[in-house]
Amino acid sequence: MLQTADITTQDGAVVRAKNRAGTERAIYLAARDLLAEQGFQGFGINAVARRAGCDKQLIYRYYGGLDGLIEAIGADLGTWVQDRIPEDTGGAFLLTYGDLMERLAILFMEALRDDPLVCKIVAWEVSKDTPQVRRLAEARTKALSKWLDRMRGTLAPPKGVDAATTNALLFAAIQHLVLSATVSGQFAGISLRAEKDWDKVAAAVRRLVRAIYG
Repeated sequence: MLQTADITTQDGAVVRAKNRAGTERAIYLAARDLLAEQGFQGFGINAVARRAGCDKQLIYRYYGGLDGLIEAIGADLGTWVQDRIPEDTGGAFLLTYGDLMERLAILFMEALRDDPLVCKIVAWEVSKDTPQVRRLAEARTKALSKWLDRMRGTLAPPKGVDAATTNALLFAAIQHLVLSATVSGQFAGISLRAEKDWDKVAAAVRRLVRAIYG
């Protein structure tokens, strides 16, 4: 007989698990919230079990332990941009490679700003070289890469443009601005506190993308 687990997520929602699927979800949400709040320092089987209100053996049974939980979190985080653009409507709005990259860049920025765990993972990627961080980073990168390949279809960047390097620089800049906002609220004298500040950043990103990709 499966145990029932009640947990309260960061948004205040109470999740009651009455079956295997519900219990797995409760464990996952508990692990995700715990990782966002405390990082890997407070991330352990016992801590997750306490947060989920279940026996720790269920974590091993359903996820194979912490490694399985980390992989599940990483794979799920890889869909936060995909979830914002339904693939079956992409062709109606994305007419050029520039359209695609402009939209993806803005949504990437919004996703980072809205998700504290994603921000932490991005920060960990450049500051911590551990197996756990690599798993999260690889799962997220793989999911985003697959999504981009599906959305791109026959769209191609202009000839002579190194899209891989250009996009890496673009997304690195976005990541750095979002992380700077969480630490100091500014970067290089540019305020990153109010929505009007981010409107300016978004406008600048659009201009850069259009200047490169047309």
